[in-house]
Amino acid sequence: MICQERVLVALSGGIDSTVAAALLLEAGYEVTGVTFRFWVEPPPEMAAASPASGTFFDVVEQARRISELLGIAHEVVDLQKPFEEAVVDYFTGEYGRGRTPNPCVICNRKVKFAALLQKAIELQCPYIATGHYARVEYCADRGRYLLKKGLDQAKDQSYMLYNLTQAQLARCLFPLGRLTKKQVRARAQELGPAVAGQKESQEICFIPGNDYRSFLKLRGIKAEPGPIIDRNGRVLGRHDGVPFYTVGQRRGLGLSAPHPLYILEIRPRDNTIVVGEQRELYRSTAELDEINLVALSELEQEEKVTVKIRYRAPEVPARLAPLPQEQACLTFDTPQPAVAPGQAVVFYREDLVLGGGLITAAV
Repeated sequence: MICQERVLVALSGGIDSTVAAALLLEAGYEVTGVTFRFWVEPPPEMAAASPASGTFFDVVEQARRISELLGIAHEVVDLQKPFEEAVVDYFTGEYGRGRTPNPCVICNRKVKFAALLQKAIELQCPYIATGHYARVEYCADRGRYLLKKGLDQAKDQSYMLYNLTQAQLARCLFPLGRLTKKQVRARAQELGPAVAGQKESQEICFIPGNDYRSFLKLRGIKAEPGPIIDRNGRVLGRHDGVPFYTVGQRRGLGLSAPHPLYILEIRPRDNTIVVGEQRELYRSTAELDEINLVALSELEQEEKVTVKIRYRAPEVPARLAPLPQEQACLTFDTPQPAVAPGQAVVFYREDLVLGGGLITAAV
């Protein structure tokens, strides 16, 4: 069906956002592209660790070329200050507390989609769009906009979007949600080598080479060495500072033992890291806060769900129960390994995102 509505597309110059914009044009939308500047260029010592990531100016130039190719308007918006306050400060603060943050989840709600929506209002665009592999539908019975998985299970990004508000979802279009990555690549080939030749980034956008230790040091995080102990309190070695470790980590501990040892617990208060064997990593329950409900208006009773405790983790069955002060308790049908405080948990019912929250503790 041909539609003459206007849509603002987050355009990075990569394959996914470019194909999303092209598909919207084909559907009859009047498309404008916008490229956000989230972060300053990294210092030379960090940029050298990932020279292929390019600079922001490379991204803008590629997005400009794509806009010319598609024949659409293009704008650049500087979001460095809100990004630093909402995402970078959160990221460094969480590691300082011995937790494992997920900056993309926070960025999507508080910065990226918030800025998209604001800019769309300024430009009088009824809709906003990105190249995420997810779907949005309105349910009249629930009176809510629903977030669903992308049909390509290998590329589904609904986990990263669980934190969006109803106001944001009401404006969202995800043109790639019903496509596979293979189909998107084929469409990119049709658009030409300028599109098909683009690489996908798998890094945290503000940390070249994923060297978060160096980044935390540059941000002034103070890390004091301390003891690494086992469950019985026996000192096995020394760590470099609790911000540099995460629950479930095995490599980089510098320990010698007859069996591989993993981080079971991080204790910032006494600057201690607890390690043990892999079988000791498993937890039966997780407590959650900062709950965002999507398909549900409120969590009134225990719900049977499936959950992901990390973006790439397998989806497993669990029971979700409400707690006071908008918190919740998650009980896994089968204990799960490396349930890390600070990570996002997303709960599903088949392909429907019910909501999600952040892990505060695991038992």
